[in-house]
Amino acid sequence: MKPKISIIGAGMTGSTTAHWLAEREIADIVLVDIVEGMPQGKALDMQESMPVIGKDVSITGSNSYEATAGSDIIVITAGIPRKPGMSRDDLLSTNAKIVGTATEETIKLSPNAIYIILTNPLDVMCLVAMEKGNLPKERVIGQAGILDSARMSAFIAMETGVSVENINCYVLGGHGDTMVPLTRHSNVAGVPLDKFIETEKLEAIVNRTRKGGGEIVALLKTGSAFYAPSAAVAQMCEAILKNKHLVVPCSVLLEGEYDQNGIFFGVPVQLGRKGFERVIEYELNDSEKEALKGSAEHVDANVKNLRDLGF
Repeated sequence: MKPKISIIGAGMTGSTTAHWLAEREIADIVLVDIVEGMPQGKALDMQESMPVIGKDVSITGSNSYEATAGSDIIVITAGIPRKPGMSRDDLLSTNAKIVGTATEETIKLSPNAIYIILTNPLDVMCLVAMEKGNLPKERVIGQAGILDSARMSAFIAMETGVSVENINCYVLGGHGDTMVPLTRHSNVAGVPLDKFIETEKLEAIVNRTRKGGGEIVALLKTGSAFYAPSAAVAQMCEAILKNKHLVVPCSVLLEGEYDQNGIFFGVPVQLGRKGFERVIEYELNDSEKEALKGSAEHVDANVKNLRDLGF
């Protein structure tokens, strides 16, 4: 019997996540959305593509949480997307209600599920899911750092002409404009970025990485990114279900690591069958520590705003 992954929110991010997962043939998939017919239609269309690519995966769509029963992983993408001019923080109140309800309804049916959160503002939505589901910290993981690091890697490849396979980038901190791309720890074929790329060009890439989501929102005008975020989720799901012990940047609850306590924050973590297994701590210099501190203060402010709203 295959593992089961349920995706709450069958919009562009949710359905594209299902697509990436189906191609990997690692689990049966359920798409859930409140729009009648939409998840069913997307699931059926995807199911009919399986003979073409030769994958034996069951893909179903539903408007009911009941279809998620017995899931190994619950992916929450549901929420209102950013529009041009909006920050991730502007979505706080509405999306907290959506994520809270989704967690409360699914945990009843899948009490042992691991939760992967994509809804923005990401770090605070992870806290909502953990509290509403009364979940242990290991089973709530935010997808952010993988995406941000992939964006940075893509920009480095575009600048240098080097294969993305030779580029390793690490972006930590809160998922927003205060994220911290670690240029000293990132590298091209083992050579640190700050030794490989001119300072001015590297600074431009760092700034573009921080604003990578907003750049796509401005171009699309009617939505936000979905290809790269969903590919990152598929990587996380595979690492968990295959117990790969893969180290990637994700948002998890910190309890003293990186001098932070009680907030979800993007750091390198090891993923396995029980969720996140441990936090990997890099040796940071003073400027890197200061940048992470500033990012954490921004997440703290969002948590305070969440409490002020009654969550």
